[in-house]
Amino acid sequence: MAKYLLVSFKTCPWVQRAAIVLREKNIDFELRHIDRDNRPDWFLAISPHKKVPVLSIDGTVSLFESNAINEYLDETIEPRLHPKDPVQRAINRAWTDYLPTFSEMVTGQAYADDEAEYKEAIAKIPQAFERLEGALQKQGAGPFFNGAKYSLVDAAYAPFLQRYYYLDRIKPLGVIEKFPRVKAWAEALMKRPSTHSFPEAEFEALYRLNVKLRKKYLSQFVADQAVAAE
Repeated sequence: MAKYLLVSFKTCPWVQRAAIVLREKNIDFELRHIDRDNRPDWFLAISPHKKVPVLSIDGTVSLFESNAINEYLDETIEPRLHPKDPVQRAINRAWTDYLPTFSEMVTGQAYADDEAEYKEAIAKIPQAFERLEGALQKQGAGPFFNGAKYSLVDAAYAPFLQRYYYLDRIKPLGVIEKFPRVKAWAEALMKRPSTHSFPEAEFEALYRLNVKLRKKYLSQFVADQAVAAE
């Protein structure tokens, strides 16, 4: 059996996306964390873009970019998470292609320098959720994107919906409550064991600390006691 090494920063959502697929397929793998500000030479040698994730297979092949990694895993290891129907598979791929836009719209508030930028960022959140609300209505009755069957779309969106909740607990907006299908989908994904690489409270505390240390507009709202609790 192949040996899989997934290289990550602790709070990288793109690596989390690949880790979720590995767990959904019951694949034994090593999740190795590196320092974002001190990337080791062995990592730089196997990462063409000098970014995570990188999936090393048997120490001989290194795959990069989370979407490519997940497509490879789905093509080579059962159970398949993509739909069998080619039209539905294309629709699923289109929604995973939308993920970078969605992530920027839903979590961009964490990178706003001032209140004006913050207000501009949070104004995008309802637009992102509205698009997903419509997609979920077309795709099925839930609890997952394609209905009852878990898919690569679920694995892709779970880390960013998780971060929406973390940010909403720092400075509450309550936007997701206006989109019942998205909310139910997000709650189902948060309950899924594969979503989590760490205990939930531990990971949220780590994420909050990152927001605090980023020294952006939202940083001031991270309670000191929450950071100290880590």
